[in-house]
Amino acid sequence: MIRVVIGISLVFAAVSAAEEKPKATHVLIRTSEGDIELELADGHAPKTVANFLKYVDAKLYDGSRFHRTVTPGNQPGNKVKIEVIQAGLDPKKEKDAFAAIALERTRDTKLAHVDGTISMARDGPDTATHEFFICIGDQPELDFGGKRNPDGQGFAAFGKVVKGVGGVKAIQKSGANGQSLTPPIAIESIRRK
Repeated sequence: MIRVVIGISLVFAAVSAAEEKPKATHVLIRTSEGDIELELADGHAPKTVANFLKYVDAKLYDGSRFHRTVTPGNQPGNKVKIEVIQAGLDPKKEKDAFAAIALERTRDTKLAHVDGTISMARDGPDTATHEFFICIGDQPELDFGGKRNPDGQGFAAFGKVVKGVGGVKAIQKSGANGQSLTPPIAIESIRRK
């Protein structure tokens, strides 16, 4: 009888522990090219996710845009080629941007820039604010130690596309002048699901 009670207690403890595991946050990006659903890596890149969600919850991405497409054919000056689409606030809202955040390196988060990864754009380390990009295909040169950025620190991956890959690819193939989407692809809203 005692063994049965202990066994049942262990089963309930395991179920309770599984229930306590936080669920990943999902957000929906509504664009003129279709919806894109993201699953954010809250447990791996908490500071980057929190920063992104500040913009989402403040509705600062409403009326923003995907403004850049980087393809193998439009980066002649770069030795290390990548494929991404990039978005950010409407330039009129940039004055409302929050302070830059510390870079959560992929070396530490154990995330990688694989197909569909969402990551923060940046210039130098600790400069990311609201600009983000989505990888098209695997992009290991954007990880820590990669050669796309001369400092080798990589970019802060913080989630992945789970629905709407067709919309991502449609944005990538939209008309562009160099890397600038012409016209930019409208983001109607970004909301938590």
